[in-house]
Amino acid sequence: MNAYELLFRELDARGVRYVLVGGLAVVLRGHVRLTVDADLVVDLDPSAARRAVEAALAAGFRPLVAVDPFDFANPARRAEWIAEKGLAVFSWFHPDDPLRVVDYFATEPIALAELWQRAEPLAYLQTRVRVASIPDLVRLKRAAGRPQDLEDAERLEAIARRRPGGSP
Repeated sequence: MNAYELLFRELDARGVRYVLVGGLAVVLRGHVRLTVDADLVVDLDPSAARRAVEAALAAGFRPLVAVDPFDFANPARRAEWIAEKGLAVFSWFHPDDPLRVVDYFATEPIALAELWQRAEPLAYLQTRVRVASIPDLVRLKRAAGRPQDLEDAERLEAIARRRPGGSP
């Protein structure tokens, strides 16, 4: 079982609401491209965020920066990181596979309740992961605005047009 699969199982076992966004979500939605990280919008309620931290640690991930990872679950501390350090995501790496990086968003780029409602559970190896809808992924990718993100948005829109209903 790879580290991402283990993380998704740990999150599910702890009852953490999360939605996969970013490159891996794009791949699971049908646009094959190279990506090595997993971007997650997790429930930022302090109790849920604490369980998300526990899940990452149980799956073998460690914070990319030398901080107490449980500070991520503290809204005041997280707000401090955002204001003082420009934190957009809290990054984790896996010591056994340094290319496995997980980013937990420090804020909700789209309200989790909305993302959750529109997301679908999709197969990832031997588990399922809740993946953002194509329209939500397009919105997030366009907001990021980097060349790879804009290309991803175009590819996702093309995938959506080929599906029944035909619009992203």
